[in-house]
Amino acid sequence: MDGAPWPGAVAVSGGGDSLALMHLLAGWAKKTRRPAPVVLTVDHGLQRGSKSNAAKVARWARDAGLEAHVLRWEGPKPKSDIEAAARAARYRLMASWCRAHGIDALYAGHTRDDQAETFLLRLARGSGLDGLAAMRAVGDYPLADHAGLALVRPLIGFERAALRAHLTRAKLAWLEDPMNADPRFARVRMRAAMAALGLSAARVADAATHLARAREALEAVTEAVLRRACTREEGAVLADTAALAAAPREVALRALARILMGVSGQAYRPRFESLERLFDRIAQGSLGRGCTLHGCKIAPAGPGRLRFSPELGRKAGAQSALNRV
Repeated sequence: MDGAPWPGAVAVSGGGDSLALMHLLAGWAKKTRRPAPVVLTVDHGLQRGSKSNAAKVARWARDAGLEAHVLRWEGPKPKSDIEAAARAARYRLMASWCRAHGIDALYAGHTRDDQAETFLLRLARGSGLDGLAAMRAVGDYPLADHAGLALVRPLIGFERAALRAHLTRAKLAWLEDPMNADPRFARVRMRAAMAALGLSAARVADAATHLARAREALEAVTEAVLRRACTREEGAVLADTAALAAAPREVALRALARILMGVSGQAYRPRFESLERLFDRIAQGSLGRGCTLHGCKIAPAGPGRLRFSPELGRKAGAQSALNRV
């Protein structure tokens, strides 16, 4: 994919989506004379037979001429919110392996169906524009402590049924995870709700794509505001408060979050309520001698200017906010 790092590792659960991706990437690498992908599969230890299923995935990968590794989730398992905990453990284990072996991208078999289900799950949680916008084909890794590792989704425009049809035609087997039919899990309930309402994955995914275009437009305007409002200083960023306050509120809040993240080196935004309170104090000129937020110290730096610097005891971020625009 354009802009995606290679060589890469591919996450394979054994389901039809990830196995189709494994075979497609292997074929693409061979045809273009690139290094073959490395297959990573995780034994969560949550179900009877999980160890043998992981071994089966590794065997299928090796039969396809690929290097394969089984990663095991050790230790006690949670009693609640198992789905989220298993996902976080999976991402953590695979990221650690990639980092240890100099791999800059993990390829995942997310499909248009996943896009639709994620949109509806986030809608139910009250997510804003960024949460509802479509998952990126090439995006940031979903763990804060693994910034710089890419998560690549080559199949995000394909439907699950088409991938299984491809495997069937090629006479390739896959595993059916019983968790995919277990109504205890929110994603399974969301699939049932979509079917009951007659919502197609394509229609819901299209809505997420429309919102992604809106997100891109806001990001472009935010970058323009940052270029106008900010200058760099050793280990810090100086911001023109009038330029921030004059921007539309949504844009100004995004710009402020970008400054805080860039200076502190944190991968995620501060809490929205805290961000709004800080912006209101800046816009109203009531910041006083300053404050701290999200690992940053914010203090006056002359008339109409603020200095954002790392909070005492913290190292400056690897990139300043201005390097991110």
